[in-house]
This record gives sequence, structure tokens and C-alpha cells, in this order.
Amino acid sequence: MTKYKKGRVVQGTVTGIENYGIFVSFDEFYSGLIHISEISHGFVKDINNFVKIGETIYVEILEVDEESCHLKLSIKNIVYKVKRNENKKRIIETKHGFRTLAYKLPFWIDQSLKKSEKK
Repeated sequence: MTKYKKGRVVQGTVTGIENYGIFVSFDEFYSGLIHISEISHGFVKDINNFVKIGETIYVEILEVDEESCHLKLSIKNIVYKVKRNENKKRIIETKHGFRTLAYKLPFWIDQSLKKSEKK
């Protein structure tokens, strides 16, 4: 029994782009095609404006051919882009941790008090 069923939304990798559609690979057995008519409700001038080769996307399964392990796919009615927050930066913890704050806090308080006394 296959995990690919009509109506399901699954994740795949774009392996090819032609004028008529997008080829998507899922595992070592299954692949599929998003026909140009299943990319958008509007006119598609250039498929390359929607996906890039190697990109991971979500697709909706329209049809499954078990014999050839081929799927007919669509991205027309779903959010197909995998959101990655590439602006996030990994926090690198220092060996001192919060001790630096504890060390500097009395100095900062003293500075603030001196500023407020001058006013």
C-alpha cells in the first residue's frame, strides 16, 4: 500500500523544469509532473518564476499511477513553498554566560545614578 493518495499534500523536490511543467521527485520510486495548467489560476509566462531546480515544495496529488509510480500533481490551490527563516542566526553562548551581565550591572547602575544626579 502506497503513502501517495489522491488529494494528499506531500513534500517533494523539483528535479526538472520544462515549458509544459515541473518534474518533482519524492523517493527512489515515485516522481510526478505538475502540468503548467496546475501551477496557477492565472497565466504562467515563465515557470522559473515559481520554482527552482533542487527546491523543496509541497504538492497536491491529483492522480496516482501505481503501475508506473507516477503522480499527477498540482500547486494551484495550496501554499507550495516551504518556509525557511534564513535570517535567523544561531545563538552562540559564551563561556561566561550571564556572569558578564552580573559583573557589569553595578557599573551601569552607578553610571545611571550619576546621570540622573546631574539633571
